[in-house]
Amino acid sequence: MKENYLRPVAERLKHRLLEPVRKIVVVAGPRQVGKTTAIHQILRGRPASSCVFYAADASERLDDMALEYGREESVASSEKSAHQPNDAQWVTEKWHAARRAAHAWHLQQLASVDATTGPLKPYVLVFDEIQNIPDWSTVVKGLWDQDRAQALPMHVVVLGSAPLLMQRGLGESLMGRFEPIEMTHWSYSEMRDCFGFTLDQYIYFGGYPGPAHWVLEGHESRWRDEVLLSLIEPNLVKDILALKRIEKPAVLRQLFQLGCTYSGQVVSMTKLLAQLNDVGNTTTLTEYLHLLRVAGLLAGLDKYSAQAIRQRAAPPKLNVLNTAFLSVFSGRTFSQARADAGFWGHLVESCIGAHLLNSADQGLRVGYWRESPQEVDFVVYQGDRVSALEVKSVTYDMSARKGLRSFAERHQKMRVRTEVLGGDDFALAEALLLPASHWLPE
Repeated sequence: MKENYLRPVAERLKHRLLEPVRKIVVVAGPRQVGKTTAIHQILRGRPASSCVFYAADASERLDDMALEYGREESVASSEKSAHQPNDAQWVTEKWHAARRAAHAWHLQQLASVDATTGPLKPYVLVFDEIQNIPDWSTVVKGLWDQDRAQALPMHVVVLGSAPLLMQRGLGESLMGRFEPIEMTHWSYSEMRDCFGFTLDQYIYFGGYPGPAHWVLEGHESRWRDEVLLSLIEPNLVKDILALKRIEKPAVLRQLFQLGCTYSGQVVSMTKLLAQLNDVGNTTTLTEYLHLLRVAGLLAGLDKYSAQAIRQRAAPPKLNVLNTAFLSVFSGRTFSQARADAGFWGHLVESCIGAHLLNSADQGLRVGYWRESPQEVDFVVYQGDRVSALEVKSVTYDMSARKGLRSFAERHQKMRVRTEVLGGDDFALAEALLLPASHWLPE
């Protein structure tokens, strides 16, 4: 593992915190992708008097709460929070303390600079897992507006692991007051650069930094246990249940496991209903798929169609957002998966699909296309710009382009680009190094 590795998205956040204060910075993403680690890395590179970190879920993470960058009072507050949940008053108290520290930091810089020194650095206040505070966005709005009225040079960063809950709070009270920075699952280039993962390792083990050391040490069973117990279960049990009251949590778990098994395949709702116990109807199933998507677990891709009604009526194509899920539920070890050409092909397609979804900019959509007997693995589109992508894990011939040609012929009025991704390891690696937007036609 490369020590002190900083993800590119974390580098972007680091630079944001050096800019003048304009908006609240919101860092959101799935569980265990390194949000808290990234902010700790950034803050440790700053003077201790220039920042402070608080975790709203302190009662669950006392060890993290002790990392308050030299502030003794934070340890005491974390011990208190172990006995009672944090609330709006707690946020207000911490914010007021940060304001005093921000003024002191500002005066400290003024006393130590000369005329040739660049602009002063703003103070940084961070709240982790802010969605655990009831009505958090209303409290933050009032405090933030007071700061802006006083032109206080203090950045405010909020982190959360439940995207939908974060969006609800942001949409209700903070519209126009925040800048989002999304942290998704780790890409191939990140796992390669930080942990030395090979292409095959990334395709099978996916992009989770936490259990990566088990892969490097050759303890595959321990990697599998950590993915199941520390990553999948907390997502299903805690995060999704925090998003919305789930009538049938057992069905949600079954759907996720089934979706992992079918990743890379178009599956009708009727087929899914037939294999789930007591799911109810397709409306419930659609809702559960949506929750799995916003939690960063599993996506149901829409069929691409110029007609919205046909698009909504078509069955979804399931795709995991991290191939670790597919591998864990497959029952195959890494060596067994690599030796099974058919399964490896499905795994490669799911890996490309996850990469496209995780790297898609806001406003860019990822779907699939099928008009019997022709089909296209993925369609990336934005407005009238459309790219049809076919994925191949092995060497292919011209027959691989049949679906692409058919797609282009049926969408002649659009700006269409067609590509085959893969065919050999070099081409697959290249495809995993490029963002989804790269494939859109000019």
